[in-house]
Amino acid sequence: MTEPGRISNRPPTDQAGLAAPATVTAAPTRLDDVRMHEVHLATPVSDEALAALELGDVVYISGLLYTAREGVYRMVVDRGVPMPPGVREATNVNFHCSPAAAVREDGSYAVEAVTATASFRFGKSMSRWFERSGAKAIVGKAGLTELAYREWFVPHGAVYLTTIGYGMGAAYGRGIRRVREVHWLRELGIAQAMWVLEVERLGPFLVEGDRAGRSLFALANREIDLRLGEVYAGLPPYAMGRFGETTARTDEVV
Repeated sequence: MTEPGRISNRPPTDQAGLAAPATVTAAPTRLDDVRMHEVHLATPVSDEALAALELGDVVYISGLLYTAREGVYRMVVDRGVPMPPGVREATNVNFHCSPAAAVREDGSYAVEAVTATASFRFGKSMSRWFERSGAKAIVGKAGLTELAYREWFVPHGAVYLTTIGYGMGAAYGRGIRRVREVHWLRELGIAQAMWVLEVERLGPFLVEGDRAGRSLFALANREIDLRLGEVYAGLPPYAMGRFGETTARTDEVV
């Protein structure tokens, strides 16, 4: 039997349909330790499903989620406007994105694609957003720092899922079945309004920040940093060295 909020190929079941003993997986310390299991989440996502996510898991989402970015955050966090009725109860997944929306002849809306936005811009609003929205999973682009995950996400039991690469808007759009409702369209416009979307197998996304506050990108960056010196070793002097170009990393100004 699958636990609420999660449809996954983990853990395996025996012939009687009972869950096999769970295998304790150590936190990855190297990219080679990241297993990238495929996981299917149903919204609202349960605490058990969130806790079971591992860095690098490939995630697909089915059910309801909503878009909310700067305009919605200003209304809910800064101005104290309540979340629209029923949204908090229906889903706990917030997608940081802009929809490519159109109005059909019957007056209903269609969203054919979504463009993710970088989540760092939401910064210190995140902790208050979790309190007011009840969100437990944030989907966006590029992730945040491990410090941000530990300070803002961990206290609220939340995780961060990142989109993969650029130019995926139309591909993600194929997972959108219909627009359930839209809020604050007149006040905020198409890109900033809250769109409640019914989705089926929307993804793939990667678990970038887990419930322990660990970051997949930070793990990769630590490995890259260990060998970055090899890239600079043996480089000839730059032709424009007289203007400040240098092969010494300690002298670089970025």
